[in-house]
Amino acid sequence: MSRIGASLAIAAGLVAGMPLSAQADIYKCMDGHGRPLYTSEKRDTVGKKCETVTREVSVAPAQAAKPSAKSPAGFPKESASDRQTSKAKQRDTIEKELTQEQSMLADARRKLSEQEATRSGNEKNYARVLERLKPYQDTVEVHEKNVEALKRELGNLSR
Repeated sequence: MSRIGASLAIAAGLVAGMPLSAQADIYKCMDGHGRPLYTSEKRDTVGKKCETVTREVSVAPAQAAKPSAKSPAGFPKESASDRQTSKAKQRDTIEKELTQEQSMLADARRKLSEQEATRSGNEKNYARVLERLKPYQDTVEVHEKNVEALKRELGNLSR
């Protein structure tokens, strides 16, 4: 956007709250750092190098909000039976996901317990054991959170 276009846009924004046909001067002043300041207040221009950008501003009245459109007469609507069928499909899908996630959680817990039981000779420092177990613990935690989320989602469906 050019400087003139930006100036006009800012000037229009300053006077948007004025009556329909207002007589107001818009001033462009430079602040101490050389940045432009636009104002319609004469008192803001005192002691600054200012120039008049525009003298007369006409503001068009705001358009009245249109009432919300109604759907056409032949527009398809979801019946109660369609809604129940859709909810039943959604519930089945979530239950399948929950079953799958629970089996992955059980597998992750089994692998973690196997790793906790195993101790190699080079792990004399317990920090190395924790470092080796960390990915297994993270996997268990992720599956636990997924199971909780799926249970919450099932609970929300029954409402």
